[in-house]
Amino acid sequence: MLERLNEALGHIEEHLVTELHGDLDPAELARIAATSEYHFRRLFSALAGMPLSEYVRRRRLTVAGAEVLAGERTLLEIAVRYGYGSGEAFARAFRAVHGVGPGEARRTGAALRSQPRMSFRLVVEGNSSMKYRTVAKDAFRIVGSRARVPLVYEGENAAIAAQIRGLGQETLDRLAGLSAGAPAGLVSAVVHLTCSREEGAELDHWYGVTGAPDAAPEGFETLDLPAGTWAVFENEGPYPQALQYLWRDVFTQWFPSNPYESRPGPEILSVRPSADWTTAAAELWIPVEHTAA
Repeated sequence: MLERLNEALGHIEEHLVTELHGDLDPAELARIAATSEYHFRRLFSALAGMPLSEYVRRRRLTVAGAEVLAGERTLLEIAVRYGYGSGEAFARAFRAVHGVGPGEARRTGAALRSQPRMSFRLVVEGNSSMKYRTVAKDAFRIVGSRARVPLVYEGENAAIAAQIRGLGQETLDRLAGLSAGAPAGLVSAVVHLTCSREEGAELDHWYGVTGAPDAAPEGFETLDLPAGTWAVFENEGPYPQALQYLWRDVFTQWFPSNPYESRPGPEILSVRPSADWTTAAAELWIPVEHTAA
């Protein structure tokens, strides 16, 4: 998998100059990586720490920046070479990345920012293995509260904490009594609104329980999920760091090493905290589908 991902990165490099090779097609990148476009975008964001489109933009303007400083082509020629329809559009994009306009950079020889070419490799840290199982699950429904929150990689997510506190203990007890399936009890469900996994990206966070497809208790929102396969990962350790690291490891280690890819759907987390909330055991449910060998 990693070899194919690196082949896709090579294809990106070949298509930075759109005037020569045309613009990049994400579907073609996914084909090279032997996966779906949906999974490729999500996996790329998790591995690279930025969306695919942002990486391409930074690489393209890094290479264009060298041409601006070289002074061998006009700024309009450079803009066209890298896929910009006008000098103004190129100047805006250039300034967003480099902090200075192309004309000023050429006149003053300003220092520009560089986005290095990426390559992916598997780094083994320690000798522990990931514990997982797959579950074929019928259609079901998440019942509970939904809030728009930012993605936070480390430490407490204040927006999620505020959402749960705002429900009140009486509502939480009522929700817990509605649990009717696995994962059992109160769960968090994260619905990514885009393929971006950048810190701060907005997502929908559900807090509630899993229930039957026709469950619709008054006062709660519902999220319907089709039948499908789920990969279930188990973890235990310091709270919340161990849970956040589990999410990271699934996308940076497990997916590149196993014949599965993600499919559309929420990522569901069931947490069993210690009495003082310093540690927790967890199950993370990720919607997946098996890929051909």
